[in-house]
This record gives sequence, structure tokens and C-alpha cells, in this order.
Amino acid sequence: MEPEVVVVGSANVDLVLPVQRIPRPGETVLAGAMTRGPGGKGANQAVASARAGARTAMVVALGDDEGGALLRAALKGVDLTLATTSEAPTGTAIITVEESGENSIVVAPGANGELTLSADAVAAIGQAKIVLSQLEIPFSTVQAAAAASAYFILNAAPAAELSDELLAEVDLLVVNETEAEAIAGPDRFALLKKVPAVVVTLGGAGAVILIRDLNGDGEIAVPGVPVEVVDTTAAGDTFCGVLAATLTAVSGSDSITASDLTNAVRRANVAASLSVQAAGAISSVPHGDAIDARYAEVYL
Repeated sequence: MEPEVVVVGSANVDLVLPVQRIPRPGETVLAGAMTRGPGGKGANQAVASARAGARTAMVVALGDDEGGALLRAALKGVDLTLATTSEAPTGTAIITVEESGENSIVVAPGANGELTLSADAVAAIGQAKIVLSQLEIPFSTVQAAAAASAYFILNAAPAAELSDELLAEVDLLVVNETEAEAIAGPDRFALLKKVPAVVVTLGGAGAVILIRDLNGDGEIAVPGVPVEVVDTTAAGDTFCGVLAATLTAVSGSDSITASDLTNAVRRANVAASLSVQAAGAISSVPHGDAIDARYAEVYL
């Protein structure tokens, strides 16, 4: 069957270092035992979408190395027909996680920097209900995916200035407060001059939905789900993947309403709250039954 969600994005091997605190510039800190596992914004989001119940495919470039094999095994449940093998090494992320659960990440893109769209990838993107991408891959590839999609969600992370040409193709922009400011400055409503709808994630405080046509420039607050935080590494990616998967239940991209988006953000919030209670990236992404059980406790 055709995928409902196509994720065009990155995959990395995560090297995770637990630290008492994230080092300041020029400071050296000692870490605990390093762990190595699968991650990357695109891979995390694809797994989150699949575990949330959507038929999900991924357009990704992996190295012909141990890291590539690790990621292929970790992306169980995600259609990798469109994955390509690069001569460059698989991407690597070095993640420091402090005791509070906050993290700092440095990424070496490797094969991610070589990702382009084949004719088959463009065809799959055009047929999908939702296409989701991020900024750990070349901007030109993100632009091509946006142009080919029916409903395009851009998670503009890492933070970057984006061209008006790209933003004109975006149906839904997902950003945190830092990323929102990088695009539009301190007034987040200015984002609605560039895209029709925005979700600004606020960490444990939840998210805010901005919709251009909701009584002018409308704002919907969706409170967070309070939990004890262990590791925030894949929380944002879990949010994005579950958001995309949940929106596939809407009959068509032209019929996604403020109510549909609110319900999807609530489910994504719940999923993110579950992910931060476990360590790691892909390993922390919850499954649909756990998400829906917690959703019923919180919202029903």
C-alpha cells in the first residue's frame, strides 16, 4: 500500500554522553559511560509516525558502514524502499545530556549531506497525504520535497534563516521559540505572513497553534502534559512524527481544520511527554497504544 506519510530527512548514529551539566564555552566536563544508538531528526520522526499508526516511508541517505546497518535495523516498521546508500559515512550526532534531562547536540551530517530526490521519491511524495521534513539535509532537497507534496510540514530545525521561496511551499511550520525567532524575529505572529499555519513548541509548557485564517490571526494554546523528565533528546521529533501521523486521519489536505490541528497537537504533546520519560532517541519513541491510553487519561 502507498505510504500515508513520507519523511524526507536525516538519520544519525547518536553518541550520547551523560554529564552533570552541559559544558560552557572553554570548559571541560567529565561524562559517564557513553552509549551508541540510532537517531537523527528524520529517523526519529519516521519511527514516531509509524509507531503512531501511519503507513510511513522515509527518503534517507545512509553510509555503507556499520552505522548504516544499525539504522536500517532500527527503522523497523518504516518503508525504506526509497533509502539510498552513499559513499559518505553515515551521519553522526554527539549528544550531551545533563541530569535535568536537557541536552546539547552537535551533528556531523555525513551521508545526510548527499541526500537528493530520485524520480521514485518525487512520485511517492506526490502521492502521500503528509510529507514531513527538517533541516539536517540540503535545503535544495527540502525545497524539492516541498514543491512535490500535497501537504508539507516543515520542522525548521536546526534553527536557520529560510528563503521565502521555501516558506511559500510550507503548509504547516513546526518550530520551537528559538527557531521561530530565527525565521521571523521576536513577534511570532509575523510567521503567519510567511506560512498559513504554525505550531510553536514550548517544551514542557506544551505548544501554541497560530492560524492565519482563524478570525484574523488566531492563537490556540495547548498546555503540556507534566511528567518527570529523564531525557529530552527525541521529544521534538516524537512530537512532529505523531503530529504528521495523526493528521493523516483527515480526509484531505484541503480539509484540515483548526479543530483537527488542535487534536493532533494534543496527541503529539502526549507522545512527547512519554518520550522524555525514557532515555535515548528512537528507543524513547512511544507506540500508538501507549499514546492513546495516555491521551484518554488526559483529554477524555
